[in-house]
Amino acid sequence: MTAETSQTLDRGLRVLKLLADTDHGLTVTELSTKLGVNRTVVYRLLATLEQHALVRRDIGGRARVGLGVLRLGRQVHPLVREAALPALRSLAEDIGATAHLTLVDGAEALAVAVVEPTWTDYHVAYRTGFRHPLDRGAAGRAILAARRGEIGNPGYALTHGELEAGASGAAAPLLGVSGIEGSVGVVMLADSVPQRVGDRVVEAAKEVAEALR
Repeated sequence: MTAETSQTLDRGLRVLKLLADTDHGLTVTELSTKLGVNRTVVYRLLATLEQHALVRRDIGGRARVGLGVLRLGRQVHPLVREAALPALRSLAEDIGATAHLTLVDGAEALAVAVVEPTWTDYHVAYRTGFRHPLDRGAAGRAILAARRGEIGNPGYALTHGELEAGASGAAAPLLGVSGIEGSVGVVMLADSVPQRVGDRVVEAAKEVAEALR
């Protein structure tokens, strides 16, 4: 801690991070131990966070992340989209295919930014807000592979016809971005995706990740 930082705010944020890392919640005693502060301090932190719906306590008294965190999270998408658009535009124009940024939303993949090429006669229509299961489509498969630590060479996932008949997709995960699971990809009307396209997708994913750090 430095003179310019708030110890109370720091502790409150640490509470949220601890609760976000558990599926079953934490008791006041457990939080007190993990934070290294007394129970009275924890009670005050939880009471304040509850007022803003960032924390809730169940019947057994265990604290969990509240729905207010979801409302805050929704505001992240426009910021992420804005940061990713330059790299997506460049990718779409270079490849001549629809480029997209996809983020994890629960058990689904959610397209939060889509850029279509300006010079092609035809391309795959892909809209912002499109959702699909994480285990279908290149975007979701790339995210799952990164989650399992299975993204190696060539660094991207490929699919054909999983989300749209006749369309192939390539996507590379966003790596090294704290708090965000996502991927950058392209979708094109083709039987397969050339290696040069896959390599370009990996490059674009790195550019987006750098913009988000």
